[in-house]
This record gives sequence, C-alpha cells and structure tokens, in this order.
Amino acid sequence: MTAIPLESHQKVQRRTLGVLSLVQIVSGMGIAVVLALSSLMVYEISGSEAISGLAGTATVLGTALMALPAARAADGGGRRAGLSLAYGAAFLGCLAAVGSIELGSAPLLLLSLVLVGAGSAGNLSARYAATDLAPPGRTARHLSLVVWAATIGSVAGPNLADPADALGIDLGLAHSAGPFALAAIAFAASLVVINAGLRPDPLLLARQARAVPVARRRQPLREAAATVRAAPAARIGLLTIAAGHTAMVSVMSMTPVHLDHGHAGISVIGMVLSLHIAGMFVFSPLVGWAADRLGRAVVATAGMGVLVAAGLLAAFGGHDVPVITAGLILLGLGWSCSLVAGSAMLTEAVDLERRPAVQGLSDLTMNVCGAAGALLAGAIVGTLSYPALGLITAALTGLTGVVVWRRRTRPHLASA
Repeated sequence: MTAIPLESHQKVQRRTLGVLSLVQIVSGMGIAVVLALSSLMVYEISGSEAISGLAGTATVLGTALMALPAARAADGGGRRAGLSLAYGAAFLGCLAAVGSIELGSAPLLLLSLVLVGAGSAGNLSARYAATDLAPPGRTARHLSLVVWAATIGSVAGPNLADPADALGIDLGLAHSAGPFALAAIAFAASLVVINAGLRPDPLLLARQARAVPVARRRQPLREAAATVRAAPAARIGLLTIAAGHTAMVSVMSMTPVHLDHGHAGISVIGMVLSLHIAGMFVFSPLVGWAADRLGRAVVATAGMGVLVAAGLLAAFGGHDVPVITAGLILLGLGWSCSLVAGSAMLTEAVDLERRPAVQGLSDLTMNVCGAAGALLAGAIVGTLSYPALGLITAALTGLTGVVVWRRRTRPHLASA
C-alpha cells in the first residue's frame, strides 16, 4: 500500500465511516427482515415451539462460526477481506433459505439460517473497522456512529416483509420466501459497496502508520484468549458484550411466537420488532458519547439495569402489545449500552497488532452465548412460559451488572 500522510488519515476515516454506515443500512435491512420471520417460519413448517427457538440459535450460531474466519481474513488482508467473506456467506444463505421454504423443509431452513447469520458477523465486524483510525478518546463515538447507521435498514426491514412476501408470491415463490430473496439482494449490494468503497483499507492503513507487522498466527484463538486474560479491562468488556447480547437474543427470538399466540398479525409483529431494533441502534451516538465522557463501566452497568427492566416487562406484560413493545425497546437500548461500552473497553485494552484476533474472539463469545440463550429460551418458553423467560433474563442481567460495577476500573474520560 502506498504511504498516506498522517494528516490525511482524518479524511480517510470520514470516508471509512461513510462507507461502513451505508453498508450497515443495506445489510441491516437484510438481517432485520430475516429476524422478523425466521422463528415464525420454522414454527409454521415444524409446528413446534421448541424447534422454532432453534431459528434464533441457528442465526446466532452462524454469526459465531463466522467471527474467527472473518477476523482472520481481516488480520491478513484488511477489513475489506473480512467483511466480504461474511456478507458473501449471508448472500448464499438467503438463497438457500428461499429453496428451503419452497421445499417446506425445517432442517434445511435451519441450516440456511446458519449461513445467513454470517451477515450479522459482518455488521459486528464493521463496528470494529470504525475504530482503526479513530482518534484517542473518541473510540466509542466513532464505533457508535456505525452502529447507529443500521437503524434505517433495520427498522425498514421488518416493515418490508409484507410487500416482499406479496411480490414473491406474485413471482411464483412460496409464502415468506420473498423476504428472504430481498435479504439476498441486500447482502449482494453490501458486497459491492464494501469492495468499491473501503479503499484504502482502514486496518492496513493504521498498521502502516504505526509500523505494525502482520504476524502469521498458527493459534489465533489461543493467543487472543491469552491477551484477554492478561488485560482486566478486556475481560470486563467481553463479559459486558456477551451478557447483553445473550439477554437480547433470548427474549427477542421468542417474542414473535409469543405475540402470535396472542393473535397478533405479522404486521404487528413486524412493527414491534422494528421498534426493538430502533432501540438497539437509534440511541447509540448518545451511548457512545456517554461512554467516552462518563466511563465505559458506568454505561455498561446502566445497560444491565435497562435489561433488567426489559425482562420484567416481558415477565408481567402478558400479551399486551404496548407493554411488550416497551419491553422490546428497552431490550434494544440495554443491548446498545453493553455493546458500545464493552466494545470500546475491549478495543482500547489491547494493542493494534492483536486487535483483530481479540475482536474476533469477542464476537465468537457473544454469539456462542447468544445461540445458547436462544436455544434455552425456546426450551424455557416451551416447558414453562414466556414470563418465566423474562424473569430469568432480569435476574441474570442484574447479577452481571453488579459484577461489572464491582470490578470496574477507573473510568476513561475523553480529552476535552
């Protein structure tokens, strides 16, 4: 890569943020439309609540499985290589999902959703790409701007489910295959934007500026784990991210089925999930500002408190759509606090040479925990109830908040 003067890095960072934000909008639409329908489609094909919970497990598992390959690709070839791998897999997964729905095969649909989950791995990796050239003291804010950009596509996605379904039927596709075809188009467009726009690559440029060598690691997972163990702030950041994501996936994955049992239509379910996703993303710039100014641990602990409130609303809201909606909005806000604060804490706790591997470990951990949470959520709702899931979520996030607060380090304050 040709050397770029340091004074030009700020301009490159602005371009990088713009490209990443555009990709978040487009790919976010694809991810959201899949999230809105996946558990319901598996339920309709299989007729089982417990199996419907596997839809969330499959997508989150796919995100987890793609975390390290995407991180390794970024480590060796830059952020563009890692993001392309993730969005390419999601594109293929959406095409396979369309075929699965046409065949009426729940097992094949679940396998397709594993590939589709790679799209979320791409969006998660994009937030870290925003930190490579971020100036000191603004890591959380730059990261949060990319997270916020997903608001547009993520809110629009579920609301496009009905029109996409109708169009798909007109084109001869089976019921609910149209939205998955729309998601495939979204991921294909993301591939084009990443490869055309993310030049120069922010990670490669940051390494060039700091003369950081590209190491060929034979055991990147073990080295990343050792790096996290050696850094207390990285451990707290990883705990925050994993706990927040587990809580969010667990409750969100079973809410469409719960609302369906309350006789809510697909348009109502889509609206509730749109507002939930808005809660995840729309406030992220404020969350990033607060994390830079007040401290990562303060915002992380506050996020756990918000997740407790979300769990309680789910527990006592019955089938009341406004109450469930309020709970889902808080669920998204708590996730945003944990993700932004935890990611900034983790990133700043390790050096640039080891960041991609550690960030990949973070995404792997959070999504393995999320997949396990979705799996257990289906079992809990199937054997106990949706309110029981809310109470368990509130208890576990409350305990995590206490741990994060008690083990907090001195708050990091942004320079004036």
